[in-house]
Amino acid sequence: YDPYTSYYLSHPWEIFNPFDRQGNFVGIRGMSYHGAVIGFLVASVWFARVKKVNFWLFMDLAGLSIPLGYVFGRIGNFLNQELIGRETSSGFGIYVEGILRHPSQLYEAFLEGIVVFVILYFWRKRVRFIGEIGILYGVLYALMRFVAEFFREPDAQLGFIAFGWLTQGQLLSLLIGGFCFVLWLYKGAQNKANNG
Repeated sequence: YDPYTSYYLSHPWEIFNPFDRQGNFVGIRGMSYHGAVIGFLVASVWFARVKKVNFWLFMDLAGLSIPLGYVFGRIGNFLNQELIGRETSSGFGIYVEGILRHPSQLYEAFLEGIVVFVILYFWRKRVRFIGEIGILYGVLYALMRFVAEFFREPDAQLGFIAFGWLTQGQLLSLLIGGFCFVLWLYKGAQNKANNG
């Protein structure tokens, strides 16, 4: 049971409040990337219908541009010491409140931002159908996030949710990545059938 969930369900305007319950400025924190993806997709479907824009073409544009923006978000998390890494004895560790930890935010910036962008940038020349870049972004992001989560401290209120190692971020990444992978296979087969 998460007491914050019931609080925010009954006080939805507080979600965007940059002050905590004691009136201290904390900024806007705790926005889940996975939740943001759902909100983005809903808003994008609406936008595409209103503006009569091809939704999948819009997803291709987003899939190629989001990874680089993501890098800056994770650098912000690093500077704010948010989304801290797990304890380590590695030479890559940084001290956070006196504990040597993985700089997981920088790992995520690299894997989920730069690596995903580079792969998609070169894949764009092999695109077989409109929407492929957007769909592959979902697959690649999920894969890289799943890997990066092994270095990131699980959310304090959740901990590990299964097997003593699976985090909420990994589970959501498996679901989103799996859905996008099946969609990619389906649209690829559909495109082959239409052109074959």
